[in-house]
Amino acid sequence: MNEKELLQHYKMTGDLAALGKLYSPYMSLLYGVCFKYLQDPDRSQDAVMQIFEELIEKLRHYQVDNFKSWLHVYSKNYCLMQLRKDKRTTHVDIEDNLYESEQKLHHADERKWEERDFEKLEGCMQTLNYEQQACVRLFYLEQKCYKDISDLTGYELNKVKSAIQNGKRNLKICMERKENGK
Repeated sequence: MNEKELLQHYKMTGDLAALGKLYSPYMSLLYGVCFKYLQDPDRSQDAVMQIFEELIEKLRHYQVDNFKSWLHVYSKNYCLMQLRKDKRTTHVDIEDNLYESEQKLHHADERKWEERDFEKLEGCMQTLNYEQQACVRLFYLEQKCYKDISDLTGYELNKVKSAIQNGKRNLKICMERKENGK
C-alpha cells in the first residue's frame, strides 16, 4: 500500500499497524525536528512517541493530503507548544506577552490588575479587525496552536501568524495610549 492508501485504511479501520507503517519512516526526521526545538535528546525521543500517540486520534478526524508535510508542521507546533508550557511554568518573561503590563506582575513591585485594566484590554480588543481579534482570542485566551486556529477559522497558517503578531502589536499600542490617558 502507498502512503495515501495506508492513511485511508487507518482512517476507516483504526488499524494501528497501518498507522505504524505510515509513521515509522518519518521517526528519524521527526526526531531531528524535535531536537532542533527542544535541544534535549530524551525530550525529543519522548516527543516523537507522544506525537505518534496524538496521531492515533488526530488522523481519524483531519483530512490530510500530504502526510509528510502535515506531520512536519504538526511536529513543529507540538514542540513549540511544549516550549511555551515550559516558559509558563518557569515564570520567565514570555515573548508572547500581550503587553508590558503583564510583565509587571513578575517584578517585586507587583501591581494587581483592577477592573478598569480589563475594561481597557477589552476596549482595545474591540479596535482590532475581525481576523486579529479572532486569532488573538483563540491563541492567548483559548491557548490554541496555529494549526488549530487555522482549522477553526479557515485562514492559512501564515495569515494566522500575521494576525496574531499584528493584533498583539496593536493591543500593546492601544494599552499604552490608554495608560497615558490619550
